[in-house]
Amino acid sequence: TNRPDILDPALLRPGRFDRRIVVDLPTMQARLEILKIHARNKPLAQDVDLESLARGTPGFSGADLENMLNEAALLAAREAKKDIEPEDIEEARDKIILGLEREGLALTDEECKLLAYHEAGHAVVAAVLPNADAVHKVTIVPRGRAMGVTQQLPKGDKYIYQREYMLDRLAVMMGGRAAEDLVFKTSTSGAENDLKHATQLARKMVLDWGMGERFRHVALGGRRENVFLGEEIAQRREYSETTAREVDEEIQQILEETYQRAVNTLQAHRDALDRLAEALLEHEQLLGSEVLEIIGVDEQKG
Repeated sequence: TNRPDILDPALLRPGRFDRRIVVDLPTMQARLEILKIHARNKPLAQDVDLESLARGTPGFSGADLENMLNEAALLAAREAKKDIEPEDIEEARDKIILGLEREGLALTDEECKLLAYHEAGHAVVAAVLPNADAVHKVTIVPRGRAMGVTQQLPKGDKYIYQREYMLDRLAVMMGGRAAEDLVFKTSTSGAENDLKHATQLARKMVLDWGMGERFRHVALGGRRENVFLGEEIAQRREYSETTAREVDEEIQQILEETYQRAVNTLQAHRDALDRLAEALLEHEQLLGSEVLEIIGVDEQKG
């Protein structure tokens, strides 16, 4: 099962299920070996780099990797290509992560400009801050439920995250809303997903990881009770109303500080923000290397 929390504890007592095997997602080296297996009978072009592809697919399962190569083969076949080229694999990867392109969606010029500056805000903050993941691609082509996307990829798999990394990550999430406020003096509904994820991350920083200023060495997240036969998920709060109010204030402070950091970063690189937004309006999609060249950053991070 992938839901051990719903099992009756009586099933797990000694003598019944004595051994638990946890199947984690594959590491980068494991992803490379999986890709080699699924690429055996596929005509890959000479410039397809499986090692680079393995680095660029963190969080992919073996089935995801197989699906990605199969989708790439279908895309190449539709174009009557003899070989599967890197752009076919990249398109297949985007399809798995982001969904299909939304065709027939007519945006006004004002909406396109708002969207371009929103994504440019994410990208500039990500490119400039020292602990943020590298920018892989920025697009304002609507895919799935997203109107635009700024993709970031680390150079390798990460298992432990430092507080500095989390704060930079929050600032990147706030970059879109910060750009809207800085350029247009307004806020849009396009920041909904960013704000939800930022709030969840800030809450985990305070409650579970002790990364707040007031609660530095305590985990207040509470104990998650087991769920069995449709019982409601229960999370017992083991702290007072006063502490709960302080937790909310701490979360709000983290979000406000990281938002202001995003604003300050964009103000300091306003020319780069304008150039990147204009390039997105012209090309709709830019690779990480192109983003860095436009912004004026020398090299990619990871």
